[in-house]
Amino acid sequence: MLYYLYEVFHINLFQYITVRAGIAFFLAFSFSMFIFPRFIEWLKNKKTNQPIYELAPEAHQKKSSTPTMGGVVFVMTTIVVSLLTIKLSSIYAIGGILTLLLFVAIGIKDDYDKITNNSNQAGLTSRKKMFLQIIASFMIGMFLYLNSFPTNLYIPFYKFPLYDMHFFAVLFWIFVFVATSNAVNLTDGLDGLATVPSIFSIATLGTFAYFIGHAILSKYLLLPNIKGVGEVVIVASALIGSLSAFLWYNAHPAEVFMGDSGSLALGGFIAYLAVVTKNEILLILVGFVFVMETVSVILQVGSYKTRKKRIFKMAPIHHHFEIKGWAENKIIVRFWLMAFLSNLLALISLKLR
Repeated sequence: MLYYLYEVFHINLFQYITVRAGIAFFLAFSFSMFIFPRFIEWLKNKKTNQPIYELAPEAHQKKSSTPTMGGVVFVMTTIVVSLLTIKLSSIYAIGGILTLLLFVAIGIKDDYDKITNNSNQAGLTSRKKMFLQIIASFMIGMFLYLNSFPTNLYIPFYKFPLYDMHFFAVLFWIFVFVATSNAVNLTDGLDGLATVPSIFSIATLGTFAYFIGHAILSKYLLLPNIKGVGEVVIVASALIGSLSAFLWYNAHPAEVFMGDSGSLALGGFIAYLAVVTKNEILLILVGFVFVMETVSVILQVGSYKTRKKRIFKMAPIHHHFEIKGWAENKIIVRFWLMAFLSNLLALISLKLR
């Protein structure tokens, strides 16, 4: 809507992505701050509490009265604000909104089944969830492919593409979407643990999106120039605004959890940003905390199946530190610091090419 105020009434201020991104942030933050306390109260009245996994550390059992599905608010707020501020003809901004819608739908189904059956194990089975994630990822991948999105593979610190993946790019993107959405989902185990690293990741990849969509800056920084990608920055900014408001209520001790409706949507959108900015490989560094959590689960399961021995006291790794006696706040803040540092290193790659 704001972009068309520029086109119709010639309000030049609204032609700039940075201006509309700033407005999107504050609108999303304000709307979310207004909605969340009312949403939390409604959830409590409906008794939509988070079912706690029986094998989770003992300290988690006291969180069973905390409502969940907070992701519905910050995702829907992001979508509404984005539609008010983006250039509606931008396929990349629309692709970002489509990503949020598809992955939040999977999360809502999973959360709803858990809540109605009052069991953490009553949600979607691993196979069903994986199948739905693959379908959603395929739809987004084909959306990009059919709109002639470049299929070249880039690696960090190197200015030229390695090779053109052609249609195999869609399969690669599916892997990136599924892996990232599950990684964020695994990380969402402590109050605010997944929220702040997600904000850092979205901010970093949003920075890349702005530069890649800018003809002059992309040339100066030796980045690929993809016309129109910069518009995704507005969706990213709106999501950061909504997440900042969510953190107000999700900080320890949490008044609401994001649930799978939030974590799957966040993971899907971070993957989308990585794909449209040609940073699928750099995502390993951008989402270092998510990667660390996922690798800890893979190592734990692999070690137990092959050697009948556990590497960690419990996986994902944040539970390992809980059982070792670390305070929850200490684990959360230290993981936030790791996410901050890894994203700073990722941003350095802008100049080292």
